[in-house]
Amino acid sequence: MSEQYGFYIDSDRCTGCKTCELACKDYKDLPPDVNYRRIYEYAGGDWQPNGNCWQHNVFAYYLSIACNHCDDPACVKVCPSGAMHKNADGFVMVDEQTCIGCRYCHMACPYDAPQYSVVKGHMTKCDGCYSRVKAGQKPICVESCPLRALDFAPIRELRQKYGELANVAPLPAARDTQPNLVIKPNKNARPSGDSSGFLANPREV
Repeated sequence: MSEQYGFYIDSDRCTGCKTCELACKDYKDLPPDVNYRRIYEYAGGDWQPNGNCWQHNVFAYYLSIACNHCDDPACVKVCPSGAMHKNADGFVMVDEQTCIGCRYCHMACPYDAPQYSVVKGHMTKCDGCYSRVKAGQKPICVESCPLRALDFAPIRELRQKYGELANVAPLPAARDTQPNLVIKPNKNARPSGDSSGFLANPREV
C-alpha cells in the first residue's frame, strides 16, 4: 500500500446524523471529550421582501470531517518531539509513546484533527483506521454511514472519479495544508472563506 489515500465526502447526501462520528467513538473507545470525526453544520441566509410578500434564502449543509492526511500537514511541522509524522503509506500518525502532550499540533491543524486525551495525557488522532485499511477494509466511519456519503480510497482514484474540490466553507483553503480530501458539494455549498454563513454547531466541533 504505497499510494496516498484520502477521504471522499458527498455533502449532498450527508444528513448530519452523526452515525460516522459515533461509530468511530465506539470503535476507538474514545472518551466524551475526544472526537476524531466531527460533523460541521454550515448555515446562513435571511428573509427578503418580494413585492407584498417575504421570501427566505436560508441554507444549511453538513460536512463530516476527520484527519485529511495532508500532503503538507501543519501538525507535523510544529511537533517538537517528532511524535506527529507522516508514515511511508501517507497516513499522518502520532507516536503516543513519544508525544509529550504539548498540543502544538492541535493549535496548528486547521481541521482540529489532533485531539488531546486527558485520560492518556497526550495527543491522539484519526489514523484512517490504518490496520483496517491494511487488511483491505474501509475505515469504520465509511462502513457505518447509512447514506454512503463517505469513502476512503487512493486519492488519485477519488479525484479521477469525483474531481478535486476541497474548498468548501467552513473549511480552510486547501492550499494551506494540501489535504487528501475530495468533496461533492451540497447544492447550497459556499466556498472556503465565505462570510454569508456561520458554523451553526460550534460546541459540537
